[in-house]
Amino acid sequence: MTEARRHHPLTMVLKLWKLAKFSFVIAMYLFVIKYGSDSTFLKYGRIAFFLFVGGAVLVILLKWLTHKYKLDGASFHLYEGVFTKSARTIPLAKIQNVNRRTTLFHRLCNVTSIRFETGLTGEEAAVEFEVISLAEADAMEKHAASPVPDDEPEAVQNGEAAAELQASAAHPRRTVHFKPTRKDIVRASFTSLSFLLLIPLLASAYSKIDQIFHVEREAKGLFSILKDSWWIAAILIVVLVAASVAFGMIRTFVKYGKYEISSDPERIYITKGMVDETVFSIAKQRVQAVEITQSVLKRLLGVAEVKLTSAGGLGDGEDKLEISSLYPFLPVQRAYEMISEMLPAYEVTREMNRLPGKSLWIRMLRPSWLWILSTAALFYFKPRLLGFEQTWWVVSGALLIWIFVSRWLDFTNTRYVLKDNFIQFQTGSLTTALFVSKREKIIEVKVTRSLFQKWLGLASVGTINRAKPVRHAGIDDAPAELAESFVKWYMGRRKEIKVE
Repeated sequence: MTEARRHHPLTMVLKLWKLAKFSFVIAMYLFVIKYGSDSTFLKYGRIAFFLFVGGAVLVILLKWLTHKYKLDGASFHLYEGVFTKSARTIPLAKIQNVNRRTTLFHRLCNVTSIRFETGLTGEEAAVEFEVISLAEADAMEKHAASPVPDDEPEAVQNGEAAAELQASAAHPRRTVHFKPTRKDIVRASFTSLSFLLLIPLLASAYSKIDQIFHVEREAKGLFSILKDSWWIAAILIVVLVAASVAFGMIRTFVKYGKYEISSDPERIYITKGMVDETVFSIAKQRVQAVEITQSVLKRLLGVAEVKLTSAGGLGDGEDKLEISSLYPFLPVQRAYEMISEMLPAYEVTREMNRLPGKSLWIRMLRPSWLWILSTAALFYFKPRLLGFEQTWWVVSGALLIWIFVSRWLDFTNTRYVLKDNFIQFQTGSLTTALFVSKREKIIEVKVTRSLFQKWLGLASVGTINRAKPVRHAGIDDAPAELAESFVKWYMGRRKEIKVE
């Protein structure tokens, strides 16, 4: 791509749609709910609304006219700014992950969106195209995965080359490791407790409808009928339970029905979503660590969640949590097998060392500021429950018991192992997390010892991996022998470290 070019014209349409969704509630209030009002506040509010929408539309148009991009053999070049111009250069070598998302809007227009995450920091660390043609997205992703020297012919904008890249998008070398079955979908719907979401959604919808149409009187009449007729109430409860289960299954199927985990020799691919399709890929060499987590319910059902730690960003908010996860409800045995299949450079062992008995004593005797402060507050306010005056000390005692149980569970679940150039930590009380990383991926280690730990021959060890934010892992109250061997083990990194 020898010349800078503007983003896809449909980018303006997408941003106008987002503006319309943002403005809808305000417009409903100003022009529908308060239609007949002559309030001065509403009068100027409507004028301000028109000015805001008009200004936003103008900014969208100006941004499309002024924002351009160019891709050469080694970097992305981004040119932005309406009044103040700026230029950014993102080296392709810094790209860690690629995230593609195809919403219903993109499907209807036969386009997609693509985001290249880097290991850099700051808000402008990622290169994102909200709307881009499928052929160009394929060409960009292929080019970013294997950049070519600047003096070679550019293929990103060439029609035949783009067609070739799109034809090769099937990735015949990919190995599919997991696709959820119907049994997996049903198990996921109950494990995620998504069936419980229907009731709060109905309550929220009722609240919003009542604000507009004032249906509270009719609702009170319906509640009185249900109160007087037990069989109608029973039927309604059965229907509500069935609807909740069906809602949970449908929601889980839409979210995970088209899930696929695959890999080729260089990258791992995660595809999910029936309506909004997301395709996430990460180079295997960019994986900094692997984490296997299990809640109490997941342990009972024999499933686990496998997460990847990457130096690059993984999106924002909920998307970030979902993208980093291979699949939240993998059968445990399959989870261990998949890690070995996709990441042969990583080794996960179930044979791990437990903490010595003295670690339990120091945990039990360690002061709990949560219990101390809570007890002080309860003693001061002395709340009553069902008229019982001594509620405060009952609650304080129950909290203390729970803290002891939690510490005992954490002690029981804590494991560790140093094996060749790998390290594994398992921690957690109700929810356990198994952390696995390679020595060459760890950028810093830490060993600390309190006075009591020194007396008992214990220490706390920790690691830091590159991520956004940085990933901390470690265990407390480990044997001092582990701390010594841990430091020596990490010093061996000098022979393995490679400058990226």
